[in-house]
Amino acid sequence: MLIPVILSGGVGARLWPVSRESYPKPFIRLADGQSLLQKTLLRAIALPATETVITVTNQEYRHATRDEYRAACAELDSILLLEPSARNTAPAIAMAALYAMRRWGPDVVLLILPADHVVAPLTEFQAAVETAGQLAAQGRMVVFGISPTSAETAYGYIESGDFISETAAEVKRFVEKPVLAMAEKFLASGTHWWNSGMFCFTAQTFLDNLRRHAPELHAGAERCFAATPASDGDSVSVDAAAFAALPAISIDYAVMEKAANVAVVRAGFSWSDVGSWNAVSELTAPDAAGNRTVGESIMLDSSDCYVQSADRVVAGIGLHGLLIVDTPDALLIADRRQAQQVRAVTERLKLDGHPAHKIHRTVTRPWGTYTLLEQGPGFKLKRIVVNPGAALSLQMHRRRSEHWVVIAGTATVVNGDREFVVELNQSTYIPAGNRHRLSNRGQEPLAIIEVQTGDYVEEDDIVRFDDVYGRS
Repeated sequence: MLIPVILSGGVGARLWPVSRESYPKPFIRLADGQSLLQKTLLRAIALPATETVITVTNQEYRHATRDEYRAACAELDSILLLEPSARNTAPAIAMAALYAMRRWGPDVVLLILPADHVVAPLTEFQAAVETAGQLAAQGRMVVFGISPTSAETAYGYIESGDFISETAAEVKRFVEKPVLAMAEKFLASGTHWWNSGMFCFTAQTFLDNLRRHAPELHAGAERCFAATPASDGDSVSVDAAAFAALPAISIDYAVMEKAANVAVVRAGFSWSDVGSWNAVSELTAPDAAGNRTVGESIMLDSSDCYVQSADRVVAGIGLHGLLIVDTPDALLIADRRQAQQVRAVTERLKLDGHPAHKIHRTVTRPWGTYTLLEQGPGFKLKRIVVNPGAALSLQMHRRRSEHWVVIAGTATVVNGDREFVVELNQSTYIPAGNRHRLSNRGQEPLAIIEVQTGDYVEEDDIVRFDDVYGRS
């Protein structure tokens, strides 16, 4: 049995302004309309030996992950392991291995897949996984190596040793992000591969190596798993206190660089970790001038630019070698040669306390979405969309009142002691201090315009009394 383990935790700070803390890199949609997370899931469930999928993600992304999966695949047997905080890949994989061992036994083969990679073609991926699975069943720790196409200094490398088969070899050593001169030697050597961050091993093999090379992490992971309650339907919420006590360390540093009997499978597929806007641009075909565009744009006397826009036309005149990424509330313009520096923008926004590092103007919630239309002193204007069958929490605001106008669908409203229906073109008023709830019991999306008024209209002015999504 082979179980794909999808690691979906990275924010992707270099892909701001599309990637943000509340909408991280795995949820980014590419030009074909699929998110990176959906692409990873579909690639995983297409494997012949796959019966179920484990996804390790932050508890804040539980509902968004489920929505992505339902949109990509109606029938899916999967489990979510929900992290309360980020502790890097080794603790995440340890929890997945402990869960898999309890459910399927020590010999279950785990295929570790980051949720933010692009891989093609599928047939070559499947062939590499088959080879890796065979080696894993023999007790090996397997890493997938990518044939380098440039002297890349942002990737880790694997030096291969003796061949095991035509596409697999012993691992001699791992090298982390070399300087340019060393990367050029690796490119010319023919014995060095990019470390893809994808791995394959049995649950028992991984945990044995974790115990041997990172005993503190192994012991802490076992304590954490013992303190974690059993699954709640399709998810397991990892114990917060025990997980926060685990050392934050990658699988490479904790295990792979120290373990014996490590093998590398040479991948026959193309691969991108989509780590920058330059990498994103490579997924779109260029025009005659080398410009790559997603959305509406007009490029005159311009070359080698990447332009992405969701909601409006972007026009460029006399531009060369630029990245332009437009969203409703933020615009990025950068020299393509400095694409890796976008992370510094998110760090600056976070330091300044600006919300653009964390949320978009449209924010996803378990029940649907809300879009901030306008805000000023003493007021905020939103467009709220509630999915069919969904409901907001029964809640109260201490310092703001709300006016609701239905613009699509039919709303069921609780306001104080009353429950009533508000239909299209009708409205209602929620005074500050009233318990209230908005529900959609219809078959179509419900949309309302909400006008908030008061001396404080921020999101933290909320008291939840009851919530079907466990947030009360």
